Amino acid sequence: MAVTIDPRPTVFGDRMIITGSYEAGDTTIDLSSQLASIDAYILNPSAPNVANHQDVDVAGGSSYTARIHQAFDSATVSGTTITVSPAYATQTTKAGTFLAIGRRS
Repeated sequence: MAVTIDPRPTVFGDRMIITGSYEAGDTTIDLSSQLASIDAYILNPSAPNVANHQDVDVAGGSSYTARIHQAFDSATVSGTTITVSPAYATQTTKAGTFLAIGRRS
């Protein structure tokens, strides 16, 4: 598991745009060595997580409907760290790319 930060960030004034990628299973993108704070970020997971769900027919109690749900990983930011969370609690994150805009350190 490794986060890769592209070697040529874009700088404008006291702001910086950092792009990079993360691998499946990664949950933390630490940008503290480049940024003092993160103003905005974009997370681009490579594929959705898939979960099977089974509903019971409450009327008869004997028929079941299987459903497939798809959802993408999400993220939150705290200070200079982006935390990636899988769409479903029992799964791991998918690989993907990210973009962060923040104040230079």
